[in-house]
Amino acid sequence: MPDLTGLRVAVIATDGFEEAELTEPVKALKEAGARPEVISLKPGKIQAFKHQDKSIQVDVDRTLDEAGPNEYDAVVLPGGALNADSMRVEPKVQQFLKSAQQQGKPFAAICHAPWELISAGLAQGRTMTSYYTIQDDIRNAGATWVDKEVVVDGNLVTSRQPSDLPAFNREMCELFARTPAAR
Repeated sequence: MPDLTGLRVAVIATDGFEEAELTEPVKALKEAGARPEVISLKPGKIQAFKHQDKSIQVDVDRTLDEAGPNEYDAVVLPGGALNADSMRVEPKVQQFLKSAQQQGKPFAAICHAPWELISAGLAQGRTMTSYYTIQDDIRNAGATWVDKEVVVDGNLVTSRQPSDLPAFNREMCELFARTPAAR
């Protein structure tokens, strides 16, 4: 596993995120030495789901009002249909993602999270994967959708679902290790 010591990672999520798609990447990042922070719309805790059932709650480290993309070296977007559908329409999320893209930050998005990239105008011309139910949305946004466990396209890693997490975490850490802050 690459050394990500000191790398600051924004993990952007809200209620309805898929538990493993937040907790597993955060664990992998911490094991590599990175400093992931959960950023949400409100302070306190956010509610995880395992598919359609509520599971754990996760502490929010900062709100979008408190955090700016210039403070982070990379961005993780966990999936979960409720989470991604709520976050994609938030102007603060869209602006955070656009600004991070303009700064050349790497992104890792899984499951339904590519919806957030679509709504921020960051999908066109990309090759990506996602949960299969949103493949039409990705194509309609001008991206190429492929059915693979993990896809790396420039500064973007995408995966389909929780079963892809080992590949997703591996490629996320490899991509993040190539950022100037990790060198």
